[in-house]
Amino acid sequence: MAEGKKTQHRNDTYGKIDNRREDEEGVSPPIPAATVVLLRDSDNGPEVLMLRKNSKITFGGMWVFPGGKIDPEDYPVDGDLEAAARTAAAREAAEEAGIELKPDEFVCFAHWTPPPGPQKRFATWFFAAHLIETHDIKVDEGEIEDHTWIRPADALTRHRAGEIDIVPPTWVTLYHLSRYQPVSSMLQHFGDNKTKVYSTRVVKAADGSRVALWHGDAGYDDWDADVEGHRHRLLLAKGGFVFENTIEQY
Repeated sequence: MAEGKKTQHRNDTYGKIDNRREDEEGVSPPIPAATVVLLRDSDNGPEVLMLRKNSKITFGGMWVFPGGKIDPEDYPVDGDLEAAARTAAAREAAEEAGIELKPDEFVCFAHWTPPPGPQKRFATWFFAAHLIETHDIKVDEGEIEDHTWIRPADALTRHRAGEIDIVPPTWVTLYHLSRYQPVSSMLQHFGDNKTKVYSTRVVKAADGSRVALWHGDAGYDDWDADVEGHRHRLLLAKGGFVFENTIEQY
């Protein structure tokens, strides 16, 4: 078995990592998308709504937040992309979870772009919303098969134990959420700080592990996971994701 196969985590969805530029031949253009992280307070701390994708579609079997690609009809007359992303996130929440939301109340806290490559790629806006009233979650049992309210730290624990599947952007988001409570403190933190922009670069380290790098990491500019210095990365090792950060405020 190849070394990459031995060390690659089953939730490493980044595909081929040979490309270095968006304009290289064979690189798929990123598809604009949006997701909304729905939060509520509970007696045990903040919880986030997570949905499990149908195993037969893109990101099948993964636990995700409500979201999807931005449709042409989501764009306002002036073509504003963030406004379209807000509309798309609200539409997806209604379609996938049966919750009606006001997109102008969302807090934008991140934008993710996958590394350049031939795989299908979604450049995704991440929003957060506080659900104060009780809502009945109604999944369509088509694209979405199940749902749960879960504390972010508990979701990370279950992922580490191999009980649930989540992609790297979801993992980092859960880590970020786990650092604040109650929900109002999360939203205050997001509102007081700039939107985090993740232009992901995935490389292979000397030990064969794949590593997702983000701006600020010492190896980011040179696509080199083994450079010494500051860290802002996620190790995608078979034994579990490991987040290393010495420079970015979370």
